[in-house]
Amino acid sequence: MTPAVVSPGRVRLRLAALGALLALGVTGCAGAPAAPAVSAAPSSAAPAPELPVVLPASAPVRVQIPAIGVDSELMDLGLQADGTMEVPAGGFPAGWFTGAPTPGERGPAVLAGHVDWGGAPGVFADLRDVAPGDEISVLRADGSTAVFAVREVGQYDKDAFPTAAVYGDLDHAGLRVITCGGDFDQLAGSYRDNTVVFAELITPA
Repeated sequence: MTPAVVSPGRVRLRLAALGALLALGVTGCAGAPAAPAVSAAPSSAAPAPELPVVLPASAPVRVQIPAIGVDSELMDLGLQADGTMEVPAGGFPAGWFTGAPTPGERGPAVLAGHVDWGGAPGVFADLRDVAPGDEISVLRADGSTAVFAVREVGQYDKDAFPTAAVYGDLDHAGLRVITCGGDFDQLAGSYRDNTVVFAELITPA
């Protein structure tokens, strides 16, 4: 019933290093982009594109997914001794991976929970039914709420988990919600797949 079978801590470090190398190869410099020169452009000039909205760091305390009736507290999830992400100790509550950004910060925040536990539905029993456009609200310790819109829902064999898409760096605030999916492997005692919801911040409140 383990939602993920990857080592997010090591993966994020490797992806960050790879991203830095790719940036060097494309831009040819390691510094920040140069500031634009000041000019007397007419007022009719097109405005500069807005930077993605992000929130300051604040630990998440609750997640709500109205489309599937989820309203759950969140526990902290770290890394296990083998480097894989911890999972909640029971069907409820869901958890937040503390090695990733907090929901609303720039980057991919990661939530995980069980699809079932001990023969009963878990917190993310119906996660596969979430659809693009559905909203996910994450209440944060500072009293704010980060609202995300679902962009994509995928089911992946655990041997083909989309590690880069889940844990890779982003230029905006994203959210990934993970649980088990697919057929249950009786011999292994676990599900064969993972369901992953990809969402983006739309409304900090």
